[in-house]
Amino acid sequence: MPLLDFRNTNSLWASVLVETLVRLGLQTAVVSPGSRSTPLTMALASHPKVDAVPILDERSAAFFGLGVAKRTGLPVVLVCTSGTAGANYYPAVIEAKESRVPLLVLTADRPPELRDCASGQTIDQQKLFGNFPNWYAELATPLPDLEMLRYLRQTLLQAWTRTLVPTAGPVHLNCPFRDPLAPLTDGSVAHLEEAIDNSFFASIASKPPVSLRAENLHPVLNSPTNLEGL
Repeated sequence: MPLLDFRNTNSLWASVLVETLVRLGLQTAVVSPGSRSTPLTMALASHPKVDAVPILDERSAAFFGLGVAKRTGLPVVLVCTSGTAGANYYPAVIEAKESRVPLLVLTADRPPELRDCASGQTIDQQKLFGNFPNWYAELATPLPDLEMLRYLRQTLLQAWTRTLVPTAGPVHLNCPFRDPLAPLTDGSVAHLEEAIDNSFFASIASKPPVSLRAENLHPVLNSPTNLEGL
């Protein structure tokens, strides 16, 4: 059975996100602390198949994740809170792009109604990393709706795939969350408990994890034929 958290809308949304990534092959996530990213952090830390590594400084976290992705050939997830936290990922995102290393960057954000309203410690996080990511999307604000959870599942499938093909590199998903950010039980998703089971993930459960080993990151340079003249 999938490991899902039905305590509230945010906890279910984040646990569906993580369960989808695990079934695609996620093994490692690097998490930097913050309030707005609480649902993502809790979901990653709670999943037994994810090695959730806490690193306080976002710049250090990003380069640590970059190194793990280089070693394993699998995308590594980076998670940070809203505001300027994500900007600290920028050097590693550029490095991932230029080195063709798969990274999936999840930046938590305020919902649309709390932006551009004179709130402190906020920035425009749309396309924060410019054209360096292979793909960018902003996720919908979580809703207790089965069709929206299907949308989430399919968007995560697209995001994971774009970290690996046609050329490996970073993908950025901006993830807005409304309060409550903590996993407090409120009954908002109780009606979905019987609707989400293994069949919900059937479209991805049969697919083996897609991995891009380090020797394939630069196929031209790793070819013996091409190395002879260097």
